[in-house]
Amino acid sequence: MAEDKKLVEAITSMQDDFAQWYTDVCKKAELMSYSSVKGCMIFKPAGYAIWENIRNEVDRRFKAAGVENVYLPIFIPESLLEVEKDHVEGFAPEVAWVTHGGLNPLQERMCVRPTSETLFCDFYKDEIQSYRDLPKVYNQWCSVVRWEKETRPFLRSREFLWQEGHTAHATAEEAEARTQQMLNLYADFCEEVLAIPVIKGRKTDKEKFAGAEATYTIEALMHDGKALQSGTSHNFGDGFAKAFGIQYTDKDNKLKYVHQTSWGITTRLIGAVIMTHGDDSGLVLPPKVAPVQVDVIPIMQKKAGVLDKAYEVGDALKAAGLRVKVDDSDKNPGWKFSEQEMRGIPVRVEMGPRDIEANQAVIVRRDTREKITVSIDELADRIPEILDTIQKDMLERARAHREAHTYTALNYDEFKDTAANKAGFIKAMWCGDQACEDKIKEDTTCTSRCMPFAQEKLSDVCVCCGKPAKAMVYLSLIHISEPTRPY
Repeated sequence: MAEDKKLVEAITSMQDDFAQWYTDVCKKAELMSYSSVKGCMIFKPAGYAIWENIRNEVDRRFKAAGVENVYLPIFIPESLLEVEKDHVEGFAPEVAWVTHGGLNPLQERMCVRPTSETLFCDFYKDEIQSYRDLPKVYNQWCSVVRWEKETRPFLRSREFLWQEGHTAHATAEEAEARTQQMLNLYADFCEEVLAIPVIKGRKTDKEKFAGAEATYTIEALMHDGKALQSGTSHNFGDGFAKAFGIQYTDKDNKLKYVHQTSWGITTRLIGAVIMTHGDDSGLVLPPKVAPVQVDVIPIMQKKAGVLDKAYEVGDALKAAGLRVKVDDSDKNPGWKFSEQEMRGIPVRVEMGPRDIEANQAVIVRRDTREKITVSIDELADRIPEILDTIQKDMLERARAHREAHTYTALNYDEFKDTAANKAGFIKAMWCGDQACEDKIKEDTTCTSRCMPFAQEKLSDVCVCCGKPAKAMVYLSLIHISEPTRPY
């Protein structure tokens, strides 16, 4: 048993040091490795496989929503980046610049894309001439570079993977509808696939994306009671169109500016899965996103017929549409159990000589560690049912955790006390003045997460200044600070 414990003992308890626990899980579950390129990380197969599952399912939903994929260059000329003043000011501190091509200085330096609004605008001004060319609903899956000072695996690195959607529409109404449609798509994906409940709402002007008219967000609450922005959707209005001259001839033969949107999710979602569902034994992956859903572990595998039966079961489960691994390594069963738990595989199937003789196997749930004895003949039917139950249970546990850690503050003393002594979301009324946002952040380090679409009237006055309130906001401590950017 001593060997069995080594894998888990290498993980710091989340109660002792949540940040270190998170890093330990990322490394010990072999999701990533640190790179010799400072601020960048290596996606190992187990980590990249999660991203592939996220990407494939989100892309399927995109296509059902009329989104087409494209790919634009990684480099942006400096002159193009500077066309939209508010936009460039938001990104200037984080831009990485290319100054030479080979040994020769470039006539104009180019940045490595921190985001692609300006490239899409430059593209659209030539692509769009008539109302017949609209709408343009494009997305690209790519990497971007931002010279971040603070980095953490999956949550923020100098190069990260994401998708960025960029659309152009004839009217403001169409743009607003697409902006909210994509936010709802993200929210549904997080809840249905990642088992992460989210709060949907609008960012305050302080927190919105540079150059946008409105930014909408989904906010999730992690196990330690801190919030994580998990996806954003931005309505740009016609600001970028006017800056770049993106006009079209309408049905009335008049020139008009297009209305644009942008929306994105990143590999940050992997971090969200870890911090929402993980425990002191490692990862706990929702079945729908888990690269391996079932780990078949033969007991006393050197005994005649045990491995053969394990392979037979594995093949039957694969034929049923499940993602299956048969652990036929020479490690002892205890180590295999520990490794399966560390990697977050939703279900393991244990079978030894006695089980096989009795035509049965033991199914063990990763999330609850419940053991279920099942006839081998019924495994292909029962395991999909159990996986569905795990998926639903994980979402409900995460939702219950969020509700148990959501508080209401009616005055500033109550707010400060809650912020100092309780981890979670704080609901409070706000007057709409940025000065109150700034004061709250200065006094408590809490930031406005969003003004939820589902508004509540908690009181008539702002929690900070006591003036008439305009909206209810969710506030919280956060894992990673978010300057105005489409994360």
